[in-house]
Amino acid sequence: MDITGWMDELAGLHNLIGDCFLRKEPRERALEYLKGLLGSSERKNSWQLAEQAGEKVPYGMQRLLRVAQWDADGVRDILQSYVKDRFGFRGGALVVDETGFVKKGRESAGVKRQYCGSVGKVENCQVGVFLYYAAESGGGAFVDRELYLPEDWIEDWERCDDAGVPKDTPFRTKPDQARLMLDRARQVGFEPAWTLGDSVYGSDPMLRRALENWGWSYVMAIKTTEPVRPQAGQGLITRTALEVVSTISADRWQRISAGEGAKGPRVYDWAEEPLIVPGVETGNHTLLVRRSLNDCNDIALFLVFTTQATPLQEMVRAAGLRWTIEVGFEGAKGEVGLDHYEVRQWTAWYRHITLALLAYAFLAVVKAQTVAAEKKA
Repeated sequence: MDITGWMDELAGLHNLIGDCFLRKEPRERALEYLKGLLGSSERKNSWQLAEQAGEKVPYGMQRLLRVAQWDADGVRDILQSYVKDRFGFRGGALVVDETGFVKKGRESAGVKRQYCGSVGKVENCQVGVFLYYAAESGGGAFVDRELYLPEDWIEDWERCDDAGVPKDTPFRTKPDQARLMLDRARQVGFEPAWTLGDSVYGSDPMLRRALENWGWSYVMAIKTTEPVRPQAGQGLITRTALEVVSTISADRWQRISAGEGAKGPRVYDWAEEPLIVPGVETGNHTLLVRRSLNDCNDIALFLVFTTQATPLQEMVRAAGLRWTIEVGFEGAKGEVGLDHYEVRQWTAWYRHITLALLAYAFLAVVKAQTVAAEKKA
């Protein structure tokens, strides 16, 4: 895609979000912000973005995030429509996951010592829960975001007020936030073939029930202690998922690739065990087990729900799509500065994150169009 097409695509995207801004100045500055996020600066905070825009001080960029009048949720809605238009809305997968943003101090909205996946340990950080659409065509982009607000923050409204947290903000668990975002995606018309998440989300029965009520197939990771009822016992005996694994005979394991990884095909041994879910009469429930080729004790467990009979190979392929969001996090942080912000307020966090996701979606579209053009050449 040549530079003219690149600029036309960005101008069109900026035009789509125009009605989210009450005044011309913040609307035009948002375009400069997007250009900065897409630019070559190593860091993409207000100082660097201002410099790239030819400004000597960062006050204009800071004002855009902090006090200018515009609707970040409205921009999120445009983001969802943009992704739908460019990548489609049927098939593919919606993937939910979280990522951490390491921060110092205690003033940043939602910050506390908690597990931070981006560094792999407990750290003083903010945690955002994100929803990513992996299109059937192979492209994809983020379509939603929520800042996780720990329960002890909700109990300290003076601290919330200082961080600009709206007074009517309820406490929501991460699965609650995932369910909220998935429902928003459903309301705007996404019809994924699969919904995916790790054990934080897969072990939440309310989230699973919501997906089943919508008729959305899922592959959700679960903890080894998750209680299940194998069909083999007519569903009368409840066992932990790990106990069920020990009953799977050697001839039921199949060696299958879950898709291409950075080092080639991600090949594991896989097995399935049909389940019965009390009170649920529609759909098929399955315990899916992944085992390392090198260590038979290294396993991962998934609950699978489908609306029709589905081969093991297809469930494995779907499970492999969960890693698309990890690639998305890496790209959004490395290419458009998702984690480069230097703001503390609730509103400013949502504004930077939303613009960064919009910039990432634009970049994903440009990449997809470039690949398509190269294939035609």
